[in-house]
Amino acid sequence: MMRGASALGLGDITTETPVSWVGKASYWSPTHVVPSAWHEHAPFAFWLVDALRPSTFVELGSHNGFSYFAVCEAVQRLGLDTSCSAIDSWEGDEHAGFYGDDVYRSVTEINEASYSGFSRLIRSYFSDAVDQFEDGSIELLHIDGRHRYEDAVEDFETYRPKLAATAVVIFHDTFEFERGFGVHRLWAELCERYPDSTFQFEHGHGLGVLGLGDLPQPLVDFFAAGRADPDAVRADYARLGAVVTARAGLMQERSDALAAVERQEAELGAVRLHATQLEIELQRARDRFTEVTDSTVWRATSPLRRLVDRARRR
Repeated sequence: MMRGASALGLGDITTETPVSWVGKASYWSPTHVVPSAWHEHAPFAFWLVDALRPSTFVELGSHNGFSYFAVCEAVQRLGLDTSCSAIDSWEGDEHAGFYGDDVYRSVTEINEASYSGFSRLIRSYFSDAVDQFEDGSIELLHIDGRHRYEDAVEDFETYRPKLAATAVVIFHDTFEFERGFGVHRLWAELCERYPDSTFQFEHGHGLGVLGLGDLPQPLVDFFAAGRADPDAVRADYARLGAVVTARAGLMQERSDALAAVERQEAELGAVRLHATQLEIELQRARDRFTEVTDSTVWRATSPLRRLVDRARRR
């Protein structure tokens, strides 16, 4: 369905399609492209924020912040009055891997520079932070924490009372079936419970979209299209997501190349510093030699040194 894109997503993708599930926001390119398994879902996140226009967005599990910043960027570009909160321990887990405070510092730096007016980072476990939100207040919730079935169920049930009467919940990794991932089990249960307002993207490890309540018309149309022609909806966003992934790959290659250059420059600088130090030491040795040979003692002992040299040659 999608007919074209700008070169590898280096700017906003400008070619649009006439279908209801894709809008202008779907073609934006994210500004903050950090390492993530979520790159391919940025186009849908942009569209979703435009379609839902939530008053409150909460993310459970942000890691490097890509998905969170994609939503924040949409809020900013659309001029919405949306309160955004990212909740994470920023410690990692067995699926994402464990990491140090450098990740949290990086996310904080981006947030403070770009979105501090409406966004906050809550360094906490999800269950400890839930009381910071009023019941019925969250209109957009992203669940991307620990990925075992029991964890996904706990996260959803813990924050279920906080959802507004009209809300959308998105679940990452719904199409992952190995390494103990169990979000797909919860997703299957939700699809049975809400057959008319669930849709799953299968690319990018899977993204489940659950709608609750009296949804805005664009989302009503989205779920209807998902029931009527799911392959078409998936294909358009898979192609759009591939452009973002390609852009991320290029940016990573550029970053790696820059890092390699910096390492080589640092190594060359170390060699130059070592050479400079050797030159200084050599000059000191020369100066000491000159000092010794020019000394009165050296000149006075010259005849004795000549006698010793003759004795050695006999």
